[in-house]
Amino acid sequence: MVFAAKLQAMTATELTALLALTTAASFTPGPNTTLSTALAANHGLKRAMTFVCAVPVGWALLFSLCAGGVGALVVAIPALRLGIKVFGVAYLLWLAYKIGMTRTLGETDNSRINVTFFQGVMLQFLNIKAWMLALALVAGWIAGKPDALSRYMLMFPILLIYAFASNLAYAAMGSLLRKWLQIGNRLTWFNRFMALVLAVTAAWMATF
Repeated sequence: MVFAAKLQAMTATELTALLALTTAASFTPGPNTTLSTALAANHGLKRAMTFVCAVPVGWALLFSLCAGGVGALVVAIPALRLGIKVFGVAYLLWLAYKIGMTRTLGETDNSRINVTFFQGVMLQFLNIKAWMLALALVAGWIAGKPDALSRYMLMFPILLIYAFASNLAYAAMGSLLRKWLQIGNRLTWFNRFMALVLAVTAAWMATF
């Protein structure tokens, strides 16, 4: 009953638009999905789940801050926005280097690719694209609405589920590739490709 009441806070058109945007933003390749794939391919799905679970937690916190008005500071203070962009791009390039230099599966080289839960959460705050998306969601669906709280409470679990499901899907795909990657130099080239995707993503983030 409570969820149904919250659902009525949005029109069918608004909800459809929200789901379409969330699907596109969550399932298209980006730094999170690329890392989920690479971590699972190198370490297995179980090890990758730490990062897979960290993404929705970090994203939910970021979205909540934007809904509370903190995100507007990123737009209002150019130095803050630039700082997030610089650190985010630098961190992604560092991760790209680590992945690109990895040539053995996780069991024999655990130290090279390792993203902790905290690092996974904080990565969301270093992603300027995530800030802009969260601000767009708040501006389009929450800000200025008389039922803003109900809308936030409806959107929160939707965004959480999509963030988890998309990264789990990419991690599962990476995990399925593990046996195939053990043949010859396939893992080396796979990691180089993942590193390239991360580097291109970092370069794209720098344009925001």
